[in-house]
Amino acid sequence: MKNRILRQFLPVLLILFLLLTAVTSGACAREGKNFLWRTQTRTATVYLLGSVHFMKKGAYPLSRAIEEAFAGSDTLAVEADINNIGKDTLEKLREAGFYHGEDSLARHISPETYAYVRQEAVRLGFPLAAVDRQKPWFLGMMLSAMELMKSGYNPHYGIDKYFLTKAAGKKIILELESIDYQINLLAGLPDNEQEHFLIYAIKDLQSLIAQMDMVMEAWRSGNAGEISSIMERSIAADKRLQAIHEKIMTDRNRNMTQKIISCLSAQGTVFVVVGAGHLVGDLGIVELLRKQGYTVEQL
Repeated sequence: MKNRILRQFLPVLLILFLLLTAVTSGACAREGKNFLWRTQTRTATVYLLGSVHFMKKGAYPLSRAIEEAFAGSDTLAVEADINNIGKDTLEKLREAGFYHGEDSLARHISPETYAYVRQEAVRLGFPLAAVDRQKPWFLGMMLSAMELMKSGYNPHYGIDKYFLTKAAGKKIILELESIDYQINLLAGLPDNEQEHFLIYAIKDLQSLIAQMDMVMEAWRSGNAGEISSIMERSIAADKRLQAIHEKIMTDRNRNMTQKIISCLSAQGTVFVVVGAGHLVGDLGIVELLRKQGYTVEQL
């Protein structure tokens, strides 16, 4: 039973990487385009598609430009292959996301935060016994996912999952990171940063759907500037999140950019799908590639 729950919610590891993005409007895209970019060398072509990891069924079909770019690619590159989750990964998540023995959430966060978390859990119908067993980073994602799924947003309709399913057995699948890496990154945050992460995740739960609706509208029109503004507003009010943002966004953008550059130095066509927040802003992948001398065009 627990394995099934963990498998269902494992893509939740990705959703707050989008919602915690602090970006500027410096790399704005013009409206009326797709959330899709292309860069080329003499031997390689790389498409960059911004993913929303939780989407509604009505978001499909995708535009012809996106589908044609995918169809013409040899390789699909994703942050993590969420369609390839084994027992070892589930065991690692149990170890990293839950307290064991007599340990519990109340021992790791302030009484005020603990009371606030329990209040939101009751509102969502989440068992209080489960709240006590989950570590802050995992609990924040779980509560956010429950709120999203109540309104029809679901990781099963996420862009990355859609293309991973289409690519199975037909294209090379390349991981820019891995699920284990993402688990280690979040589970490795110290208690005070995990508490800030949890507070941020739940403080606006009741407005989360409205925010996601705005993100989806901007994504459909290729309006990176609007997504930049949404993300900037989300994090600007709390300076404590800046250190977390550096770890879970900025550092990862640099690392993934280097792997994309390796693809551009090889041969073939690679279709890259990463969270939309990773592509925009002065420290996003699109601008990092441009700073390395690559021409990156929005389609």
